[in-house]
This record gives sequence, structure tokens and C-alpha cells, in this order.
Amino acid sequence: MKWNCLSITTIEDAEDMIISTMEDIGLEGAEIKDKRPLTEDEKQQMFVDILPEGEPDDGTAVLNFYLDEDADLEAIKKAAMEKLEWLRSFMEIGEGTITVSQTEDQDWINNWKQYFHQFSVDDILIAPSWEEVSEEDKDKLVLHIDPGTAFGTGMHETTQLVIRQVVKYIKPGFEVLDVGTGSGILGIVALKKGAAHVKATDLDPCTINAVKENLASNDIPDDRFELRIGNLIDDQETKDFAGYDRYDMVTANILAGVLVMLTPEVVRHMKKGAVYITSGILDSKEKEVTDAVKAAGLTVLEVTRQGEWVSVTARKD
Repeated sequence: MKWNCLSITTIEDAEDMIISTMEDIGLEGAEIKDKRPLTEDEKQQMFVDILPEGEPDDGTAVLNFYLDEDADLEAIKKAAMEKLEWLRSFMEIGEGTITVSQTEDQDWINNWKQYFHQFSVDDILIAPSWEEVSEEDKDKLVLHIDPGTAFGTGMHETTQLVIRQVVKYIKPGFEVLDVGTGSGILGIVALKKGAAHVKATDLDPCTINAVKENLASNDIPDDRFELRIGNLIDDQETKDFAGYDRYDMVTANILAGVLVMLTPEVVRHMKKGAVYITSGILDSKEKEVTDAVKAAGLTVLEVTRQGEWVSVTARKD
């Protein structure tokens, strides 16, 4: 399907005001393209697996509004320009020009292929399905993980931290619970390293297809990896799905604030002697998580680091 795109060239400081004003003429759902870097808070709220280097922030921005093919572009453009001139009378809006173009629907998921290539986490090779594994890497444990709408290709430091701890502590026959599973990569690593069975939870329905595809790519039967969409912290059905006092290992690559709430609940699902591996923790939040782990009655075994991220591994005695 083709779409008409009305683009407004402006400055970052005027983005919100222009978007709000354009709603008056029926233009909604703006796509914002600027070079503003992520804040520290934003980095905490989203794990970025694959992100190309951005250009230096020069303060400019482009706002794209997408319209049906049969939209009256001339009338809409005229109304939008009148709104911009009105805004310009009392605030800085930069260039404030409008261009109209036509665009095809894009395959956003496949566009990531230009950024995602195979890489290794120690002796594990993580490769997308469209790349051949070289001869020198074929003796490694190969995981086929494709980027998609669910987090977890293994490129992010937080995921790599947990992968290393899973490999270190996993034993044949382990029952594993993966909270916030995303692409399923941590559960898949556990199964490939000898775990008997994985149960997983996540809040995002996109996880369902991502996990299904990645299990198939790694020749793992569906019955060895069970997934439920739900919140282990406060949803009783999800708690019951996980089961109690049954896991040898629990993994949770989430944010520090969520881990603080999750940890007291996780303990109820762990066997005595079970290992709890967490990440998604900025180094400034390390004490917050280790305090929560200790308060839940767990013993901290080790804290590992990569970049500004931290993983805390603990045991239920």
C-alpha cells in the first residue's frame, strides 16, 4: 500500500507544539525524526539490542504525518502552512517548511538486517538465519536468533551478562524459569546447555511469535519451552502457571526497579539451592538490587559487570 507523507522541517524545541497544533486539522500520529540522544532514564526504560550510530545533534527535526492515498493533499498542506505561520508569529520553529511525498509500506523488521550480524559470546555463536556460519565457527554452540519485535538478540550487554552466568551455573536436567523472556534467547541457551525444560513469562504478546520462530530455528520442540503472557509479580494465574518450589534456575533480564518487586515472588518458585540470575541493572542501581535479593533471603554469589551494566547472581539456601 502507498501512503502520502506530509513532512514538516522544524527544530526539536518546537516538536510538541507543532504536533499538538496539527491535531486541529486532523493530522495525528507524527513520526519524529531528530538527532537528540537518549537520556539516561530513556536508556533504562528500553534495552537497545541493535542501534546504528547517530549523527551529531544539530537541533533540527522532521515530523512526518502519513495520509491515505486519496487524501486532499493541497488542502491539508495549505491548512498546515497556515498553522505554522501562526506558530511562527510567537515562537521559533526553525525552517518551518512542508514537503509532500509518497512512500510504500516498509518491512520494518527486515530493515534491521543491515545492522545485525553474527557475533560470539565466549564459545557461543549467535547468528541470524540469513547468514552462513563460517567453517572456523562451526565447532561453537550456534544459536540462530533473528531480530524482531521482542527484545533479546544477545547483542546487548545485559543479555550477554546473563548468558555467561547461565552457562556457568547450568547443569543437565535443570528446570528453568525465564521471567521477561523476550526473544527466548536465555531459555534457548539453557536448553542447549542441558536444561530439561523452560517455562517463561513476558508482558508483550509479540513474544509469542518471536519465541516460536526462534525455537524452530534452533530445532527445539515446543513442549520443552512453555510461555505465558502475564505478570509474575501480581497475576495469580501466571504464578500458578510457573508453579512453586520447582526451579533449579531463574533468569530475569529486566530493569532494576522491576527486579526489586519481582525478587520476593521469585523465591516462592525456586527449589532450595536454586540459582537466581538477574541483569538489566545499571551500575548505579546495583545496591538497590543486591539489598532486595538479600532481603528476600537469598545469598549473593557474585556480581558481574559489562560496560555500565551489572548482573547479580544469587542462591536460595
